[in-house]
Amino acid sequence: MTKLQSRLYDLIFEAETRDGRRFDLILIAVIVSSVVVVALDSVASLNESYSMLFLGLEWLFTVAFTIEYLTRIYCFPKRWKYIFSFYGIIDLLSILPTYMSLIFVGTHSFAVIRAIRLLRVFRILKLAQFVSQQQILSQALRDSRAKITVFILAILPIVLIVGTIMYLVEGETNGFTSIPRSMYWAIVTMTTVGYGDIAPQTIFGQFLASIVMVLGYGILAVPTGIVSVHLSHAILKSQSNTETCPSCALEGHADDASFCRRCGSPLELA
Repeated sequence: MTKLQSRLYDLIFEAETRDGRRFDLILIAVIVSSVVVVALDSVASLNESYSMLFLGLEWLFTVAFTIEYLTRIYCFPKRWKYIFSFYGIIDLLSILPTYMSLIFVGTHSFAVIRAIRLLRVFRILKLAQFVSQQQILSQALRDSRAKITVFILAILPIVLIVGTIMYLVEGETNGFTSIPRSMYWAIVTMTTVGYGDIAPQTIFGQFLASIVMVLGYGILAVPTGIVSVHLSHAILKSQSNTETCPSCALEGHADDASFCRRCGSPLELA
């Protein structure tokens, strides 16, 4: 790694330094500005009056983000690791819509995906408590996904059975025109959303609906409990550092860590 690459890496990827913090704060301001421009451009009255201004600003932001993205690739030690990392993919997706608009009309509106880049604010502002909480929540969701998947698969037969019964009991005259539509009603009722677009009219249908509603409260408590258990486990092993691994682009290490907790590479550049 050359001296220039090392300097750029410290500036772009390290929020711990004064210059890195300043650079990232400017980046956040530009991201917010670009998202605002895309949002305002979707307002018909503003688009009629300032369409050329919005277009110019959009291309200005896109060129700036493109330069930034290419610079990140240039100065990162293992470039493919960054390209396929979470932030690497988001950085790429944030510039593609404008270029795609040259071929496909209207795709520039997808540039609002740049708002996802605002996740960097947790690292940029060095809000360690928020960084750690983000990592804890992510870890809890990853650990509980298998149990939640099994839970959802167990709910599907109930939805199918209830939907089928309601289709047979209520019929097309009461809005239950098919089993899939009746299953839709069962899902809406079980999740306590209750749009009210279709509702049972018979006594038995209303009785069954009452059971599904009560059952829904109990069902909602199950995934909450699963995540809560894993959340408590994740808190015990949480990390609170914002340093980025130069090898695999993983963020979040212990303050006294010298090596990456995922790939084992040194956290400091040689």
